[in-house]
Amino acid sequence: MPQWMSFVVHGLSASLLTCLVVSTAVAQTSVRPQVVVSGLQHPWALAFLPQGRFLVSERPGDMRVIAADGRVGPALAGLPEIAARGQGGLLDLVLDEDFARNRTLFFCFSEPGAGGNSTALARARLSTDETRLERVQVIFSQKPKVQSTAHFGCRIALGQTQGKPDGMLFMTLGERFTRKDDAQTLDNHHGKIIRISKDGRVPADNPFAAQDGALPEIWSYGHRNPQGLTWSPAGELWAVEHGPQGGDEINLIRRSSNYGWPVVTFGENYGGGKIGEGITSKAGITQPLHYWVPSIAPSGMVFLTSDRYGKAWVGNLFVGSLKFGYLDRIALAQPFKGAVVREQKLLVEIGERIRDVRQGPDGLLYVLTDSANGRLLRLQPTEGTSTP
Repeated sequence: MPQWMSFVVHGLSASLLTCLVVSTAVAQTSVRPQVVVSGLQHPWALAFLPQGRFLVSERPGDMRVIAADGRVGPALAGLPEIAARGQGGLLDLVLDEDFARNRTLFFCFSEPGAGGNSTALARARLSTDETRLERVQVIFSQKPKVQSTAHFGCRIALGQTQGKPDGMLFMTLGERFTRKDDAQTLDNHHGKIIRISKDGRVPADNPFAAQDGALPEIWSYGHRNPQGLTWSPAGELWAVEHGPQGGDEINLIRRSSNYGWPVVTFGENYGGGKIGEGITSKAGITQPLHYWVPSIAPSGMVFLTSDRYGKAWVGNLFVGSLKFGYLDRIALAQPFKGAVVREQKLLVEIGERIRDVRQGPDGLLYVLTDSANGRLLRLQPTEGTSTP
């Protein structure tokens, strides 16, 4: 049975950072992974289709429908050209809130072009016979394109206002590894989170839409490589991002905020040595809600709103770890909000890289494991004592 971890709690403000060591001797609930399907090629993202079916993206460049009984369909036709090298490929996907009527979905990928490649966001329609994508339209391309195979970011969240869909899209963008200083300037899309409408137009109320020299799609900046993005039921946008060697972060995403990379970080250079001045806070820079040292390599995140695993898990945040191969259950001071107070490692026994985690329509958690024989797992609750 997995054990609670001892760790340090990190508050919202640098002046309020506090330390709290949590005992490992507490009762707990666990999960049993049930294999829905195996044999996927580096699956990256998961969406839930009607009638218990799934839509999965595979990083090498394929998207597939999976039947409720686990039968894997052929690769869908109609995808654009994809630069599937290194960390690049076909990455996140989400279904439109009105998918049952309009069959619209959004996906992001590494787009080749003059100068190299960049992260792009596309809109498409899944054909009625579910064999191809139709009306594929790229509605955003990260600028500038560079020669890099790393740090694409590429998580998508449907926009909302006061918990209701508002017709907007948010997407995370990495700083492409070789261009880390770009994350602090507004004349490029590297190391940013953007906000656009579903047809690709820039909302007039974006924070930098009227600022000379700034790209209008930018919502926040100072990010390194965010690969998790989700709304809390409390109406806040949360992100996780990869730090360098140490310093992976959970951030609450606010309009126009600067999250510090590479000026401020809790990590260090690969192989050791400080980054920049080696500072962890600075005036005008938003502190993370929580950070990990050593890095866990976080990817995918979701809040659990169902009580399928007991009441103690409702309001917890779940984040995949690529580096250590577990699902991190994160308890907060209040359900869906507040500082981190506990973490529990789940799925340690399977030892696989967790790329994505989502809550299904049945209230259960589903994860994708990232390998050449990737799997879609359904997490069944096991009998036991719920953790307070």
